[in-house]
Parts: sequence; C-alpha cells; structure tokens
Amino acid sequence: MKTATTIIQLIQLMLAPGLMISACGLLLLGMNNKYSLVVNRIRLLNEERRKYLGKHDKEFKYEDNVRIESLSTQIKSLVARVRLVRNAVFAYSVAVGIFVLTSLFIGLNYLTGSDRLDYIIAALFLLGMIAVLIGVIFASYETIKGYNIIQYEVKTEE
Repeated sequence: MKTATTIIQLIQLMLAPGLMISACGLLLLGMNNKYSLVVNRIRLLNEERRKYLGKHDKEFKYEDNVRIESLSTQIKSLVARVRLVRNAVFAYSVAVGIFVLTSLFIGLNYLTGSDRLDYIIAALFLLGMIAVLIGVIFASYETIKGYNIIQYEVKTEE
C-alpha cells in the first residue's frame, strides 16, 4: 500500500511542472502568432515605403513626405516590438526546458530513493516560474509598444 501512495505522490509532484509546460505552450502559441503578425506588418510597410521611394520624379508632395516619415517610424518601432516578442518567446522556451528538468529531477529523486535533490527541484521550479514572469513582462511591454505604434499612426493620419 505504501508503494501505491508513493507513486500517487510522485505523480502529483510531477503534475505541477507538467501543467506549467502546458501553460507555457499556450503562451508560446500566442506569442508566435503575434510574431507572425508583426513581421507581416513590417513587410507590408516596407513594401509601401519602397513604392513611395521608387517614384521616378522624386518630387514628393507634403502628404507623401509625411507618409514616408510615418512608415519609417512605424517600421523602427515594429522592429523593436519584434525584439520584445522574441525575448518573450525565448523566456517561455527556457521556462519549458526548466520545467522538463524539474520533472526529470523529481523522477530521479524517486528512483534514487533519497530526498537529496529536493532543494534542486524546488530551485528549478522557482527558476522556471521566474522565466515565465520574465516572458510575461516582455509580452506586456510589447503590448504597450503595439498600442503606441497604433496611436502614432492614427495621429499621423489626422
């Protein structure tokens, strides 16, 4: 009976890192989607900018100059935004790796029959949570940057 209880406790211990792996997977899915959208937006703005700059007469109206400046500013801001998304994805990926290590150490701790790895397991889990927090901070800052870019574009069009 003690063995069954121990196995149940082991499964419960391994469940927390497993849930965090799943949660990070969802966060990664959302960030990868955001990454694709931002990269696509950069490409579209670059294409529009090239069309303006590719005009033969090179005599731009005031509105054209305003638009070219707006496009350049938006592209620079979007590149900074992609960097934030990349950092968030990296942090979430590191968290997944750490949570996998945590689960492996829990299993190793069980197999060796000792409690010597308890502190390492707890430290790994905390490091994984810190990595998730770092990813959330990058994702939040990226959201703010996205809002600022939209405000700039609307302001320019007024």
